[in-house]
This record gives sequence, C-alpha cells and structure tokens, in this order.
Amino acid sequence: MPSTELLIAFALATAIFAYMPGPAMLYTAAQTLARGKRGGLKAALGIHVGCYVHVLAAVFGLAALMKLVPELYLGLKLAGALYLVWLGIAMIRGAKGENPAVMITARSPRRAFADSMLVEILNPKTAVFFVAFLPQFVDPAAGLPVWAQLLVLGTIVNFAFSSADMVVIALSSVAMARLKASRRAQRVAQAIGGTILIGLGARLAMERS
Repeated sequence: MPSTELLIAFALATAIFAYMPGPAMLYTAAQTLARGKRGGLKAALGIHVGCYVHVLAAVFGLAALMKLVPELYLGLKLAGALYLVWLGIAMIRGAKGENPAVMITARSPRRAFADSMLVEILNPKTAVFFVAFLPQFVDPAAGLPVWAQLLVLGTIVNFAFSSADMVVIALSSVAMARLKASRRAQRVAQAIGGTILIGLGARLAMERS
C-alpha cells in the first residue's frame, strides 16, 4: 500500500470531500423528506451501489474516456439531469394528489433504491471525480498493483460518502418525526423534496463542466 504520509493525506482529503455540504447531501435529504427514513436509507444504499460503477470505471480507465470525448460526458449529464427533474415532478404531483400513480406509497422506499442508483450512475461528475482524485494517492512502488490500490481507495471513499449520507438521513428523520402529526406538513415536506430534486437537475444541466 502507499506510504503512511500518503494515506493520511488521502484520509483528510476524503473526509473533507465527504462531509462538505453539496448536491449529494441535498439529494439524500430530499429523498428522506419525501419518503421517510426507510426511503432515505434505501436512497443512500442506491447511491452507494451506483457509485461502485464509477469506482470500477476509474480502475479500468473508462472514466478517462469521458474527458477525451466531451459528447459522452454531455449526454450522460443531460440524461441524469432530466431524470432528477422527472423524479422531482413526480414527488410534487404526488404531494398535490394530482396523480395517484405517482403518490408516495408504502412501496416507495424500495423504488428509492433503484431511482438513486440510476441517478448516481448517470452522474458523470462522480466518474470524473474518481479518475482525477484517486490516482493522486497511488504509489506505483507499493506492493499492491495500481488497479488494486485504485479499487481499495475507491471503496474507502464510497464508504466515507455513505457515512455522510447517514448523518443527513438522521437529521432529516428528526425533522420528519415532528411533521408526521400533520398530513399537510407531510405534503409540504414531499413538495420541498421534489423541488430540491428539480433544482439539482436544473443545476446539473446548466453546469459547463
């Protein structure tokens, strides 16, 4: 493995990236507000599983391809943005009761897993992050081959991000517990969650890089 100094630098940088407030935390909070604690946990699990696609892409060099082919990056970015907007609209319509087919039901926490995994897979910025971040902490002279080091480091980063999601879910669940007594408050929370997702999708679509 890399030297102790390199691992310490990696641990500090990972903690900063994982716990820095950003779109990922907002997404997890939105899912928890709209679907409850179980929904938030399922969403976090979906993000965690989807993130391994990007870890493996970095390990095998696939993520680097997106930096060489801007059209591929743009296509994935727009697909992910549209999917986030679609999820947000579905949540808002469910909160208003306009369409029973998209209202949050007891089965929605399971759906949160699939939705979140797809959102993460369609996020090209995650792929670019891993392909830019991980190689800085790889030691070619270490005992493990480079691909194995990338895999181990990527897995550690993924678990760090998931630990931050757990904190967000816990805090959002406390807020939800206070809102459960009011159906109107639940609808408002669901609408807020949907609005956050639409905003994240719009932000992703308009970003230049």
